[in-house]
Amino acid sequence: QVQLVESGGGLVQAGGSLRLSCAASGRTLSTYIVGWFRQAPGKERAFVAAIHRSGASTLYADSAKGRFTISRDNAKNTVYLRMNSLKPEDTAVYYCAADRGAWNTALDPAGYDYWGQGTQVTVSS
Repeated sequence: QVQLVESGGGLVQAGGSLRLSCAASGRTLSTYIVGWFRQAPGKERAFVAAIHRSGASTLYADSAKGRFTISRDNAKNTVYLRMNSLKPEDTAVYYCAADRGAWNTALDPAGYDYWGQGTQVTVSS
């Protein structure tokens, strides 16, 4: 089993930046695809970004492209999501998740095996 803990959320003004961290324990995170998802009140959980086990490939939602960067440090068993130019519509609970499966299902939350508890990101206008 993998335990995931997100951190780094908070309140930030529009245009600001945050870096979320997803720290793993229990097993090495390097054997998993890791994704970030977010869920705003009244909305379904939505894909934000994912990174391949090797770190060589990444995927982004259209809303994240050009503003967010996902990265991983396998030595620290941690995945990061750097978020720049934040907008009020980015307000949500952000979750990281780990997937033992194939890269071609990385956008689908149903394919992920382990989830963190989430961290709140609030962007004020």
